[in-house]
This record gives sequence, C-alpha cells and structure tokens, in this order.
Amino acid sequence: MCDVLGQATAPCVTRRSLLAGTAGGAALTTAGSSIQAFASEPSRAPATTKDYRTKVVLLGTLGGPGWLDDPVRAGIASALVVGDRYYLVDAGEGAGRQIRASGIGTAGVGVGPLDRLGGIFLTHLHSDHIVDLNNLLMFGLFGGLEHTERKVTVWGPGNRGELPPLFGEPPEPPVVAPDNPTPGTREMVNLLVSAFATDYNDRSFDNRKPVPGELFEGRDVPIADDLLDDPNDEPHPRMSPVIFHEDDRVRVSATLVQHAPVFPALAYRFDTDDGAVVFSGDTGPSENLDELAEGADVLVHEVISREWVESLYPPPRSEAEEGIVNHHLNAHTSDEEVGEIAERAGAGTLVLTHFVPGSWPEHRWRRAVNGFSGRLVVGRDLDEVGVGARSKTSAT
Repeated sequence: MCDVLGQATAPCVTRRSLLAGTAGGAALTTAGSSIQAFASEPSRAPATTKDYRTKVVLLGTLGGPGWLDDPVRAGIASALVVGDRYYLVDAGEGAGRQIRASGIGTAGVGVGPLDRLGGIFLTHLHSDHIVDLNNLLMFGLFGGLEHTERKVTVWGPGNRGELPPLFGEPPEPPVVAPDNPTPGTREMVNLLVSAFATDYNDRSFDNRKPVPGELFEGRDVPIADDLLDDPNDEPHPRMSPVIFHEDDRVRVSATLVQHAPVFPALAYRFDTDDGAVVFSGDTGPSENLDELAEGADVLVHEVISREWVESLYPPPRSEAEEGIVNHHLNAHTSDEEVGEIAERAGAGTLVLTHFVPGSWPEHRWRRAVNGFSGRLVVGRDLDEVGVGARSKTSAT
C-alpha cells in the first residue's frame, strides 16, 4: 500500500482515497472542449484488410463524451470480425451508424446490419461506452436482430453494490434511483426494455416484430463474489482471467482492470483460430491486464496524453489540481506507458484507440512506440487490422 499524501495527490492510491478530499472530478472531461489548439491530422481513407478471416474494425475511437471534443471521431466502439460474424465491444455514440458504414453486416432495410452480430461486450457502464446500446437494441428490430443465428447476449459488469465515495467536500448530492443506484448490465438491459415498452409493444402488436426477450438479453460477466465485495477498497483486486463465453468462433475471457472509481471495469480477450485479440477497456496500468494480454496477436488499448492532461493544470498546482491530474492519469494509460504494456505482453500489434483528447495530432501518439518492438497502429474510425494469416475465403 502507498502512503497517501493529501489523499488524491499521491501516484498510487486506493479507489476510496482517489475520490476523497478534493473537488473537481469531472474537470478533465469538461476541460477537453476548450482545447482546440491541436488540430487533427489530414483526413485519409480508413485502412482496410482483404482476405483476412479475422480482423479488428475500429468503429469509433474517441474517448469521453462525444460532443465535447473532436467531431471527426465517433464514440468508442470496436468490432471483432470472425468470418461472417462479428462481436461488438462497447457501444459509444454513433456505433450503429458506424456498423453500417463499415459494411460488416448485411446491407438492406430489415435485413441487416445486425444480422451478423454474435454478441455485445461492454467494458464498463460509463456513458461514452454504452450510449448507443439502446439505439442498437431498438432499431435492431428493423436492422437484422431477428435474423441472427441465436439470441444476442449483451455482456458486461454486474451491479457495483454501493455508491462511490464522495469526491470533494459535503454536502452529498441526492442519489439517483436510490432503490437500485448501481444497476449492472443485466438489470440495465431489462430497465431499458421497460422504459421503452410502449415502442416495443407497438412494434410487436402493429408490426408483428418479435418481442425483446426473443432477440436479446443482458447478462453480467461472472466475477467471483470475493473480488467484488468491497468496490471502494483497492483500485482493482488481483485476479486471473475468467472464461465466460464460447461458441464456434471465439472463446472470451475477462478480467478486472483499473478504472477507479468505476467498478467493476473489464477487459476482454477473444481467442480465435486465427489468433488472440485483447480489448483493454478504460484502464490504468494493470497486472490483471498484463496477464490477460500475454501473447496476444493484437492488443487494442486506450490511451491518454499525459502532456495534455498536465497542460490543463500547469505548475504550480494546488493540492486539488494535483489530485485531479493524478486521478485521471491513474484511471487511464498514458502515451508514455502503453508501449511498455504491449511489450510486456509480447503483443504482435498494438492498436491505439479511445483517444483523449481526440483532437491530439496523430504524430504525438506515435511516442507510444517507445519501449515497444512490435507494430503500432494509431487508430482512426473504420480502420481494419487483420489477425493471423490471409485467407482466400473469409466467409466461414
């Protein structure tokens, strides 16, 4: 354990201490809209792959609420395509539109593009990762959900069980939905269906569409109870990956990662016949992630610019400002750290996504290659990264 000075000012802190004693927890997000000095790189066509049975498609690459930063990047969402099926990881702003633009599902009104969807995997329940989930489920009534091979499961973290500690001085804000203030993925999907029951019933009775329970369901990733019993204690309990889903294309494992105060927050590994792909979710450096990503062919990892964060609060900083800087750098992975993480894992390719800020020039992200001997991809929306060897057919 680290010796916490000023509670949030130390580089190593618990979830509880990260949020205690200083104010301004949302400062990084809101400040992002004022940083306009760094324009995006010139536009280019997305990188595409041909003749790969398995590939990663970056549907959206922006970290944080999508209306506050670079409009060129859609909200965070990725797809792993295996043959004629794909698996969605996170559902940020514009995910449905980007699925259509990517061409990974069948085109045609009422037929696709969700007909090829094999599952949805949410890393955590921050709005920038789930805001388009409801759109996918509702519009999916007319977008191919009834043509999938099996009912689509929405996987994600379970109920946190208690509120995070208060960041800053009292008084505490009122609690939203006090009867169940921290619903997990299963409960969230059920609540969304209930909230929009009018539309679902109209579509069922009037358009004769299947009801939601016939098309999709929410499920919590099964993490052992003893790892979840004190969400405000350690940044994230040490654990080994848990296999929780397997079909004829993928075997999916999950582990807890460090995104305090959000808990549980997950990373996912997809093992396929063509190789292994890991999606970090939002996380600071994590031994759990190191173990999950060991030997991965492709590591898709979030990144934040340390230079940019520190520029928001230039020295000399107050204790509160120092706490805010450390808070966000501990909950994310900086461009100075991510290359070393990929190198420790022995990843063949490091793909950067969830950029904070989205408007930071591409050449500044390339410092992430420091300490990494593999291939670096600075992702853009709709980029594709092949996994394994090329194949003459990608349909099976």
